[in-house]
Amino acid sequence: MEPDQSEMSILGQSPNGKGHDLEDDAYVSMKTMAEELDTFDDPDAILENEEFLPNGDGRKPMRFADFEGKTSFGMSVFNLGNAIMGSGILGLAYAMANTGILLFLFLLTAVAALSSYSIHLLLKSSGIVGIRAYEQLGYRAFGTTGKMAAGIAITLQNIGAMSSYLYIVKSEFPLVIQAFSRADPTADLWYLNGNYLVIMVSISVILPLALMKQLGYLGYTSGFSLSCMVFFLSAVIYKKFQIPCPFEEFSAANHTVSHLDIHLNVTDNHALHDNGLLHEVDDSHCGAKMFTMNSQTAYTIPILAFAFVCHPEVLPIYTELRNPSQRRMQHVSNLSILVMYTMYFLAALFGYLTFYGKTEPELLHTYSRIDPYDTLILCVRLAVLTAVTLTVPIVLFPVRSALNQMFFSSKSFNWLRHVAIAITLLSLINILVIFAPNILGIFGIIGATSAPCLIFIFPAVFYIRIVPKEQEPMFSTPKILAACFAGLGVAFMTMSLSFIIIDWTTGSSNSGGGH
Repeated sequence: MEPDQSEMSILGQSPNGKGHDLEDDAYVSMKTMAEELDTFDDPDAILENEEFLPNGDGRKPMRFADFEGKTSFGMSVFNLGNAIMGSGILGLAYAMANTGILLFLFLLTAVAALSSYSIHLLLKSSGIVGIRAYEQLGYRAFGTTGKMAAGIAITLQNIGAMSSYLYIVKSEFPLVIQAFSRADPTADLWYLNGNYLVIMVSISVILPLALMKQLGYLGYTSGFSLSCMVFFLSAVIYKKFQIPCPFEEFSAANHTVSHLDIHLNVTDNHALHDNGLLHEVDDSHCGAKMFTMNSQTAYTIPILAFAFVCHPEVLPIYTELRNPSQRRMQHVSNLSILVMYTMYFLAALFGYLTFYGKTEPELLHTYSRIDPYDTLILCVRLAVLTAVTLTVPIVLFPVRSALNQMFFSSKSFNWLRHVAIAITLLSLINILVIFAPNILGIFGIIGATSAPCLIFIFPAVFYIRIVPKEQEPMFSTPKILAACFAGLGVAFMTMSLSFIIIDWTTGSSNSGGGH
């Protein structure tokens, strides 16, 4: 059957929005028919194509045949897993210390399950209208307002994520260099200045990877990044059985004093002269709590939400997936979430059981209080630095896509704009990292605002608006669940922001860092 004129006009658009000449229409039609025949190799793809429904005006929606995905299932898992696995893993032990093991496990399980359901809503909406761009789903649901809201949320969320990754580079890289070189930490050396180092890493490593045209090219670097985090997890488990509780603080009598020792308070310094008092005081912290709540518990939900948010990357990865179908991409998402869920819980559990009540917001700093020259911990620092550095390009792709959708949606792909956006974003993020007060503040604010939107609110309201009433009535069970899901997101956002504001106004956050 010959495609009608409206469908031909849609199929004649390339993935980047560039139109073909009229003389190429016949070639596009033949190529599209061949690609549609190829879907018979994948029963799921046939099912997805059958799901496409006409719009209210009778026009056929855009089909996925306009882009041929070449990324394998495994590489897609690596890319999505790398998008999930970020610097949030370094704060999970602190979150467990302020919630207790059972409450943390419940919250982690709930957020993981809700994230998987949220991806299901996104994929379902995408399959209905044949669109695999978050911003375009917003446009289909609410017009320009929906597109701008989705684009702004993605931009804020991923800029916050990249800022937290580069903050780790800024704080950890100087310590690693100082430990390896045995340099005086008080010396004014340029290679011990975190601000210089984060700029150098951005220019030499992140920028070249961020200039890749397609996300699928980063599958190998994503796999290597995840292997680095597996090494981090292995070291955390190993150190649990090597570090006693109470642990002995790093002493200037044995080694050159690290700059981290400046943060030891007067009570700890006095306790060093009285071993009996030291052990008595520290013994009170050496017990695991199953359930606890304090002012720092307010940060737990934002940290967990931030740790699992990968939704801006889901649809771009879906676009480049080989033999794409809703079921196949859902398998990619579920497997990625399951692997990250396991790693998150193990890292939090063994990190917490190592330091208990003295767990710090950034886990690696807690190990430095014992011995900043520990060879294994230095290797772990290098692994974490490598992992978070290689994650930044993955997270930058959706931001650039969002900016293109918001401001250049009618323009074809242009290398000059592609490069300029990447350079501008990295410059902005470097400025933010240099002036950011601490990593916990980034987790709290970004996680409490944009993360609930991207995980809960937008997928639910897009689903309600996009899925036709003929298929699912407004008061059907799936749409009622979606509405409740959106309400849950609003509740999480309101609760988290309220707790954080109260925490800041009372000054508890300043004193709670050592809990």
